[in-house]
Amino acid sequence: MRPPARRRIPLPYSPRGFIVESSAQIDERQLISKITWHIVPFVMVLYTIAYIDRSVLGFAKTQMSAEVGLSDAAFGLGAGLFFLAYFLFEVPSNYILPKVGARKWFARILFTWGLITALTALTNSTGLFYLLRFLLGVAEAGFYPGVLFYLTFWFPQRHRTKATGTFVLAAPIAFLVMGPLSGVVLELSWFGLQGWHWLFILAGVVAMIAAVPTLLWLRDTPRSAPWMSDAEATWIETELDKDRLLYGQESHANPLRALRSKYVWVFALLFFPSTVGIYGLSFWLPTVISAFSDSSAETGWLATIPYVFGVIGIFVTSRLAARMSENWIPLIVIYVGAAIGILLAAVAPPGPLQIAAMSMAAFFLYAVAGVFWALPTRYLVGATAAVGIAFVNSFGNIGGFVGPYVVGAVSDATGNPVNGMFFLGAVLVLGAIGAAIGMRAWAGRNPVEATPGVQPDGTRVDTSV
Repeated sequence: MRPPARRRIPLPYSPRGFIVESSAQIDERQLISKITWHIVPFVMVLYTIAYIDRSVLGFAKTQMSAEVGLSDAAFGLGAGLFFLAYFLFEVPSNYILPKVGARKWFARILFTWGLITALTALTNSTGLFYLLRFLLGVAEAGFYPGVLFYLTFWFPQRHRTKATGTFVLAAPIAFLVMGPLSGVVLELSWFGLQGWHWLFILAGVVAMIAAVPTLLWLRDTPRSAPWMSDAEATWIETELDKDRLLYGQESHANPLRALRSKYVWVFALLFFPSTVGIYGLSFWLPTVISAFSDSSAETGWLATIPYVFGVIGIFVTSRLAARMSENWIPLIVIYVGAAIGILLAAVAPPGPLQIAAMSMAAFFLYAVAGVFWALPTRYLVGATAAVGIAFVNSFGNIGGFVGPYVVGAVSDATGNPVNGMFFLGAVLVLGAIGAAIGMRAWAGRNPVEATPGVQPDGTRVDTSV
């Protein structure tokens, strides 16, 4: 008896129920390029502002600590309280985001974090410093994972590594901007306020102003974008639907069930070492450099050097990783390279060799995000992805509390913040080991069985007679 004929049937629907006549009339490269230029540069600018607001503290430390009376341990604790609040409020923030829309929610986040950043200029005690840092974390919670979730509305899985890698260029770019500017601003003395006051005021005002173009420019979905045709929006929706079918991506009726997913917890643990390293390095880098520089301006300029390599690292690794089916091997290599750079910085003599080692560390540390986030978004979709990504990022950002605090505690105990780099290096080694274990367990496997009868090109196979 002859086997039943196999008849190839195009995927007949998109998530919104639109009939898909043909995808041949859509130029994929041209459409993805158009989406990228309309969305990614703008959210990069917003994230640059966010990173400046959260990291301006590192440049203000010397003046602020002297005037307010902050010890290194108190500074490290205050820097870390931002991330504790971020951890507590990030999941609720991303739970709300799909309900009100990304455009309005991002604008709200921008305005409130800008206001609190500006108010930090009023700090006159350790207690107020702790309170404002915690409130800044509450205000900004949800922005970074919210953007990552937002990008999943616009980019099919195969394009996300490059899109995410481009977006996270904003982090080192923020330090490239802040380094020279902080050196100039710290020399100011206007209206009875010192340079560190003006750092917080100016950074906060910029964020509040940015809320306005956010409301005017962003659109929540491809279907609501005036610069997208109906055919283009339907193509995006269909490609995202194919990803759900082909990769067996998890989505729950109750998105909070994502917190019970083993994938969410494992990726949260894998992300943790990167934030320990990034924030442990970034908050203390100006302090380390100030030990051998002659002025605030020189410290600012020298502090930009590692972040130049951070930009290069993101650009190179995200594009190399985009050629791979999965990002496990690049993630392992990045963690190993970051650990080596951090440990070399701990043993190198102050000066050019130490900056070179920290530049190597920055090259790899800032490359983590562009490579990492394509992994969890391969396993989670929809509202589940909003909550799952938020939890992964919020749990990982506990490292933003741990890194600065431990380096500060070690600095107080030993008199040298460089000694805290040994701790950062050890955590990054554990990240490489964890990524290797994850690759061995999950590489090439779907979280649930892909839909039976769906071919790799997204077409269905009818096995009926």
